[in-house]
Parts: sequence; C-alpha cells; structure tokens
Amino acid sequence: MRSAPTSREGAPQPESAPGVVLLLDDEPLLLKALERILRPESHEVRLAGSLEEARAQLLDPALDVVLVDLFLGNASGLDVLDLVAREGLEVEVIVMTGHASIESAVGCMRQGAFDYLAKPFDDIHRVRATVRKAIERRHLVRRNRELERALRQRGGVPELVGHSEPMRALQRKVESLRHNESNVLIQGESGTGKELVARALHAASPRHAGPFVPVDCGALPESIIESELFGHERGAFTGAVGAAGLFRMAQRGTLFLDEVGEIPLHVQAKLLRALQQREVRPLGGSEPVPVDIRVIAASNRDLAAMVESGAFRLDLFYRLNVVRIDVPPLRQRMEDVPLLAAHFLAKHARPGEGPVSLGPEALDKLLHYAWPGNVRELENAIESSLALARGPILRANDLAFEVPPRGEPAPPADSVPLRLDAYERLALERALRESAGDASLAARRLGMGRSTFYRKLSRHGLRPPRALSASRPIR
Repeated sequence: MRSAPTSREGAPQPESAPGVVLLLDDEPLLLKALERILRPESHEVRLAGSLEEARAQLLDPALDVVLVDLFLGNASGLDVLDLVAREGLEVEVIVMTGHASIESAVGCMRQGAFDYLAKPFDDIHRVRATVRKAIERRHLVRRNRELERALRQRGGVPELVGHSEPMRALQRKVESLRHNESNVLIQGESGTGKELVARALHAASPRHAGPFVPVDCGALPESIIESELFGHERGAFTGAVGAAGLFRMAQRGTLFLDEVGEIPLHVQAKLLRALQQREVRPLGGSEPVPVDIRVIAASNRDLAAMVESGAFRLDLFYRLNVVRIDVPPLRQRMEDVPLLAAHFLAKHARPGEGPVSLGPEALDKLLHYAWPGNVRELENAIESSLALARGPILRANDLAFEVPPRGEPAPPADSVPLRLDAYERLALERALRESAGDASLAARRLGMGRSTFYRKLSRHGLRPPRALSASRPIR
C-alpha cells in the first residue's frame, strides 16, 4: 500500500487521483521512456505518433492531459493547442521540446499550454509533478462544470441529452461559449432542439440573470412583425395603444429569433440597423431607444443559400453568423435514442404511478424509424404512447405510429418538372394530405410558421385547409 506523500515540513498531503494521459510524439523511444516514467503514478497512459493518429483520442471527454512535442513531423504542438481551442476541448496541454528557449515557452503559454517541459527529462520527478498538477486542475474544472450544470438544471434549464459524438461536440461548443456574448446562429432541421441549445447558451452566459425572450418569426404575420419586434407608440396605427416590443422586453438578456429566415426583406434591413446601432425605433416614435441585448438566431433553412438567391441579406447574415452551431438531426445520432427515450419516459411519467421502462421490441421499433420530425417527434411519440400503455413496460404496440423504417421512396425524377417551385408545391400538397388538412400540423411538418405556410399556399394557388376539410363529404 502506498503511503500518502508528505511536504517538507512533514505534514501528510492528500494523494492525487490518477488520470488519463495521452503522449504524442513521433519518436517511439521517447514515448516508451515517458510511459515508464508515468506508469508508476497509476495513470491510464495512451500513445500516439502523429496528430492524425491522436485526433480521436483528443476528442475523448475522459482525456485529462496531453504531452505533445513542439515539433511533430508535419504538425506541431501549436497545432494541438489550436485544435483544443477551436473545438473547446477540456484537456490540459503540456508541450515538450529539445530546443528549450524562453521565447518558445512564452509562445506556448500564450496559446493556452498548461506548462512546458524541456527534453531530455533529467528530473523525472518534475515530469510526474507537472502531469499531476495538470490532472488536479482538470479534475477541479470538471467538478466545477458539473456543479454549474446541476445548478442550471435545478433552475429549470433543459439538459442537452446525448452521449453520441455529434452531441458531445455540440455540448463542448456550448461550454466553450459560456463567458461569451457574441451573436450566435443555430442551424438545424425542425425538431432538433434549437431553442433548447439557445436556452443553454443563455443560461451559461453572463446574461443568465436577464430575460430569455423567444419569438417564432415564422408565426408572426408580415403586417405586424415590425411592431412586435421593435414596438409601437400609442396611435401609431388604428387601435394602437403602445407596446415596448420584443427587443426591449429582452433588455440585459437574450432575444431568440427562431426561424429568422422567415423575416421579410424590408424588416431585415431594420433588424440589421437595430443590431448594428444597438437601438430600435418604435413605430410612430421619433427618437431611437437604446437596447442592451444578445441575439441568438435559428433557422431550419440554409441561410447561406438564401443569401445566394437574394432572399436573405448578406450583411445581416454576417451580423448573425458570428458563431455558428449546427444541431445534428436525430438520424445522425441514433445511439442517443435509448437515452432520449428514457429521459422522456421520466419527464412524462403519470403522476402517482410507478416508473415505465422501454421493452426491447419497443426500443427496436424506435431505432428502426427515420424520425423526420427529430427529437420533437420522438418526445411526442413517447408522451402519446404513455397514455396508451398499461403496466410498467412500454411495448411496441403502445407506440402509436406507423413505421416506414426509412421513410417513403422519393417520386420518380421525371414525374416532377425540374423547377424549385414545382417541388415546393409538391411538398405543400403532401403536407396537407398527411395532416388531413390541419394547417398547424402541416406547417410544423414542413418546419415553417403558419403565416408563411398560408403565404406559400396562396402563391401556388392551393386551397386553404379549411376549404379542403369543408369539401369532404359528411359521413
């Protein structure tokens, strides 16, 4: 049994917990020597001879410390520091070099290195002590993050559920922005949880004590969107009694512009001015009103493609796209389905009844569905199935949805004219058909607001859902 280390004064010191250490060097003999130095400390030691070989290890959330040579073949230790900073990886980097100099040491520290070791390693105790201190710091930071996450969850902030690599990358990016107030653009399909990501960004930001004001831009009629965003004065239009507007409601907090791509072009110009000048001019007002907010925007449409087609302003795109976060669709992280299902089973558990677990056939059914509606559709499926389930096990028959495993086949290529508006009309007709004429459901299926849905129906000369349902014979 190892005895606890003592200080120079003889007082016992607490023994450090071992960690996961990656050794990255293109000299095999040096890797083996370092491994022999660190093995007695009970660390889990991993070896890599190149940055390409080490990339997957660097993304492992269990990794605590990486020791990397400053000169690494075609790469360098500075490339590793850049990767750690760019991806927001929670790992301490110790740089090694046989060309010790004050200049290179200072340069590495400025790039974020924890410490600097000169080769050859004449003092193995210094190597061990440096690694030990780096692990202690990593464990301390990790504990603090866990406490902060627990506090945020206790405060009602939704959790980003998932252990897949796409979700771990998303979680790392959110964590890396925790002290940042830059505008963020969140891109992802409908139902992937873009608002959840926005709320997590707000909760982790310096503005967490301020309001979080969400607005679905696609659900706002074009005639009132400007008034809703910027406010209006009494008498600005017929019946106007005065309103502050969403920008001012989000003062010292975060304004979340969901489906920002649905904002009309003439309003985009005023939105750009509000973001640049940090002020809004209410309708009917003569003086601008200063605002102090952070803007997080989201869209299920490709805004860059909209810029190319002239449907979205380039200058506004750059103003919103300071930091971009892509939320992966559920089909790209199917390994998260069991975890998400368990999360929703607990969330929607019936009061006063025992917990319900997922049967193997039900889980298999969930894993063989394409989930076009993403996480929102999965939650809806679990919630509705719980209402039908009897007993402590949720079975496949309780899942109230049909399973075309990978969706319907695409129509033949020559059956639709080669025009974008033809495909848009086809999508509108299919959404109406599959939603039995329910406009809200059809709009959600297409990932757009109801007012936008009606505008597109009118553009294609389609009959509105009310007329469709009225034309059905009464049975």
